Amino acid sequence: MNRKNALAAGVAAALVMGSVSVLATQSTAVADPGVSRSGAGFRAMTADARGEAIRTAERNATAVARELGLDSAERLVAKDVLIDTDGARHVRYDRTYRGLPVIGGDLVVHLAADGAITGSDLSHQGPVRVSGISPKVSAAAASAAAVKHAKHVRNAKAEDSDSSTLVVYAVGETPVLAWRSTVTGTGESGPASREAVIVDADSGAPLDHYELHQSITGTGNGVTSGQVSIETSQVAGGYTLTDTAHGNTIVHDSYNSPQSNPRLYARTFTRTTNSWGNGTASSRESAAVDASYGLAKTWDYFKNSFNRSGIRNDGRGAPAYVHVDNGLLNAFYDDNCFCMFFGDGSSQNANTPVTALDVAGHEMSHGVTAATANLLYSGESGGLNEATSDIFGTMVEFTAANNGDPGDYYIGEKLNMPGGYMRRMDNPSADGNSLSCWTSRAGTVDVHYSSGIGNHFFYLASEGTGAKTIGGRAHNGTTCNNDTFSGIGKEKAAAVWYRALSAYMTSTTNYAGARTATLQAAADLYGTNSQERYIVSKAWAAVGVGTALPDPGNGGGTPTPTPTPTPPSGNALTNGGFEQGTTGWTQSADIITDSTLRPAHGGSRYAWMMGYGAPAVETVSQSNIAVPSTGSPKLTFWLKVSTQEYGLTAYDTLKVKINGTTLATWSNADASASYVQKTVDLSAYKGQTVKLEFAGTEDTYLSTIFLVDDVAIG
Repeated sequence: MNRKNALAAGVAAALVMGSVSVLATQSTAVADPGVSRSGAGFRAMTADARGEAIRTAERNATAVARELGLDSAERLVAKDVLIDTDGARHVRYDRTYRGLPVIGGDLVVHLAADGAITGSDLSHQGPVRVSGISPKVSAAAASAAAVKHAKHVRNAKAEDSDSSTLVVYAVGETPVLAWRSTVTGTGESGPASREAVIVDADSGAPLDHYELHQSITGTGNGVTSGQVSIETSQVAGGYTLTDTAHGNTIVHDSYNSPQSNPRLYARTFTRTTNSWGNGTASSRESAAVDASYGLAKTWDYFKNSFNRSGIRNDGRGAPAYVHVDNGLLNAFYDDNCFCMFFGDGSSQNANTPVTALDVAGHEMSHGVTAATANLLYSGESGGLNEATSDIFGTMVEFTAANNGDPGDYYIGEKLNMPGGYMRRMDNPSADGNSLSCWTSRAGTVDVHYSSGIGNHFFYLASEGTGAKTIGGRAHNGTTCNNDTFSGIGKEKAAAVWYRALSAYMTSTTNYAGARTATLQAAADLYGTNSQERYIVSKAWAAVGVGTALPDPGNGGGTPTPTPTPTPPSGNALTNGGFEQGTTGWTQSADIITDSTLRPAHGGSRYAWMMGYGAPAVETVSQSNIAVPSTGSPKLTFWLKVSTQEYGLTAYDTLKVKINGTTLATWSNADASASYVQKTVDLSAYKGQTVKLEFAGTEDTYLSTIFLVDDVAIG
């Protein structure tokens, strides 16, 4: 992921025995080219080893925060550590600011085996600062505003008197003090649906809202798994549905407790014999068998494929509850209680329990997402959250190899739904609602519909294009750009997705960021110039996210021609839009990029200069430019300036130089919300051959980013 960040993109540090020392320059995690690594490249860890790794990360948290240039009021809290097979580590932290949780403050720090920081991925770039932590809006007023602004539930009301929590909301470019409130009402998850609403703590204006039950709506055909083996435990007088082989996962009978308190009447399942259910919904045990089987198969998938031991990678099983509420056509995972819940369906599907195999895999995978990237359940990150569960729920179905429920890329095909399925990964838009291709409205539609973009990508990366029959069902891999290519196989595609989710994605990752993360993951696992990475790029291009990489020329797929942009009329520059990478340009650092973390003005590449928050100098230049000898020659380019500085004092600058002479200067005081075209008169150099240079300088405190694109001399 060729980009800069608040680590100062070039400052690496060693974390050894709790100390930090500057070692080298590197901006991202470094792939081992040409090496294929199983298990998504991660080592298996015991609970004790993982615990010690997290404690080490906690001891180093203050030093890491300092190296990242975070504010003195910020603290890092270690959440998880993943260790690569070569000893490299990926440490995931959450942030607090003056004791308040920071929504969108999570980050991942990447370290080589010797402890050197090789890069980081931050949900919010740079330090978090707000003017104060005393809200102008009271908690009660925030709750009232949350009720007013709720979008996902009807007849909303505050969950309780303490439903509002003061937080720092850092999802946008400028962090703000906010209230996070919980409201309840009737919604997609049933009559007791819950929604989080974020409101500005100074004005009460709404900032964000999202469902708290990350759910899949639907049900199964009674015992959809058929006759299966399940793990139980023997107790005095009989057996219980306690699976000691999978973290002591226990399946309870909710006994129709209300969704608002689904454990109210809950009881354990017990039998004098070790034979459970009768294969129909007439037995309360039948749904429990499906749930126990599905959760065990999901555990096995993550363990066997990625060396992950349970949802939180700590060896603990999450309790599950079947027969929740009455007429509940839903299943959901709740990270607050580390629990999974399954309803009995409704008259819409003949009251069949919501316990199908891919449902269990989907819900348990929501827990894995919460324990890793914790993708916010709104906007494009919410679509990625849902897509992740669909992807791994599908993989569980494939790996379970159940003859009664063969693997396919239909979601909920065993559920008794009117259309025969809930979603299709090969053709998401077939349901009439889901998006098959990325559009600018992807962040505004329901997350179950925007998940279609990620689902479509995964199908194409796995299977490629064309018509196929998979699991006895018709599939047709069509694309948004009319491209055709072969896939890399579902196992490799899933490994890429899991590594990207675990090591690179953060809570606010969008689809462009997911492309960057998966390309880095593919490079880690299979090599930078691998066919696998190339196909990943083609699959993203096929759903409208970015462009395909150049064909590495090692077989497979039909290359997508890389269009050559038409240069501005009369442009004396070579590759003024940077679309051919460094062709024609000389750079002092890794400046010319196609990173999706910042926008290009045109095409996909641009020059990203500065943004370190520390003393730094950078240049990008082109020599032997023939300035026109007639007319009034001029330099034009597009510039976007983003800064953490305050006021109009020029602390950080970008200078335009011709033959070493500065002709124009821009600074942090020229910050703009979008690109602005700049013009520099070159009449003094008419008919000459010159060197053009963009030179950036940054001071010791706070960062400024200068983005340059579409440069022309004519």
